[in-house]
Amino acid sequence: MGLFDQILGAVANPNQQGSLGQLGSIVNTVQQLSDRTGTDPSTIQSVLSIVGSQVRSALQQKQATDGNEAAQSLVNQYAGTSPNPQAVNSLFSPQIQQQVAQVAAGRTGLDAGMVQQLLPLAVPLVLNFLQSGANAQNPQAGGNSVLNSFLDADGDGDVDIADAIQMASRYMQR
Repeated sequence: MGLFDQILGAVANPNQQGSLGQLGSIVNTVQQLSDRTGTDPSTIQSVLSIVGSQVRSALQQKQATDGNEAAQSLVNQYAGTSPNPQAVNSLFSPQIQQQVAQVAAGRTGLDAGMVQQLLPLAVPLVLNFLQSGANAQNPQAGGNSVLNSFLDADGDGDVDIADAIQMASRYMQR
């Protein structure tokens, strides 16, 4: 799995922002979301996968129109483990938010309204994962291996946030 390998590489590299603490807080937030919504973690991971796919499209569009630095800047500005409606609004139009909620509801069985309520936490969580590859001293510097892998510069399509979260969870339980 290329994306998770990039994340582990960022955790092991002192020059990148990734850390076991960061992975742990992401995994814990997924668990808290699961508890709060009364669903199993795999359902939340499915929602994050759908959200991640849309984040990927938005960041690819940002990268294409404004360059790598603009995509990295969005990641740096909105990554976190706290709800941030601004993160959602900066990446998705209201129509896209509705569409993501409908798709996630259809695939997970969660209510679309519930999914819409999860977006302000799901988007920063996805971005937090992506931030792990940023330069520790200068986050705006290029070369975020995790973000580049997520945006899939080589076009092979092998990217999934849910898989990465699941692997991070297993990795943290070792």
